[in-house]
Amino acid sequence: MSDIHQQRQVAESFGTDAERYDRSRPSYPDAVIERIVEAAPGPAFLDVGTGTGIAARQLQAAGADVLGLDVDDRMAAQARRRGLEVEVAKFEDWDSKNRHFDGVVAATTWHWIDPNLGAAKAAKILKNQGIVALLWNVFEPSPELKSAFAEINARILPGLPFSSAGTVPMVEAYQAIPDKAIAGLKQSKAFTEPEQWRTDWDFTYTRDAWLDLVPTHGGLAAHITPQQLSDLLTATGEAIDAHGGTVTMHYSTLTVVAQKA
Repeated sequence: MSDIHQQRQVAESFGTDAERYDRSRPSYPDAVIERIVEAAPGPAFLDVGTGTGIAARQLQAAGADVLGLDVDDRMAAQARRRGLEVEVAKFEDWDSKNRHFDGVVAATTWHWIDPNLGAAKAAKILKNQGIVALLWNVFEPSPELKSAFAEINARILPGLPFSSAGTVPMVEAYQAIPDKAIAGLKQSKAFTEPEQWRTDWDFTYTRDAWLDLVPTHGGLAAHITPQQLSDLLTATGEAIDAHGGTVTMHYSTLTVVAQKA
């Protein structure tokens, strides 16, 4: 996970089906979004890696003025259709045109950005006492479904690891990603000591809703064959049917927050 930001081809693959991404990906707990907006010194936010604008729309609902930024023009186009202002660029190279922000947010995105260059760029464009807030949704299926998903992944996609296939709780395995972000913020020497928040919640998916979400994981659809995807969805659907017909996912939203010193 430590070099995930170098896998830019994955980061730039999500737009292959931007509408699916927008309708199926989970949002973030409203209380977390509201806490972020309240912690900033003002309402001007940059949403880095805004994608289709899932978090950006929540920020707007909490009272923020949001500019989205994404590397993929297909994702940006979907966000614009949802009424958001979005610019297309890689964050590390983006020209802010001397604009400054009260908050820089990245929702399930910062791991695609060089943590050191990203922290330095955030510090450069933040106003005094502005905040950086980095969020990730980490999911964990029930033990029974986790075991079934692991068997399916190993059989249909050998050698291609997936988060639901491991034996370690995903929130523990995923901690390496926030840790990398925290290290980058500390190295910049531009921020106060980062805080990490954890918010746990559950969401129950219908069989079809979960199958709609599966191809958006890790840019999956862009990296396997159509037949593999078809086989994966068929087997996953059968496993869900065998375990009651729904999927209750336990989510942990991990949030790293630091203030510009």
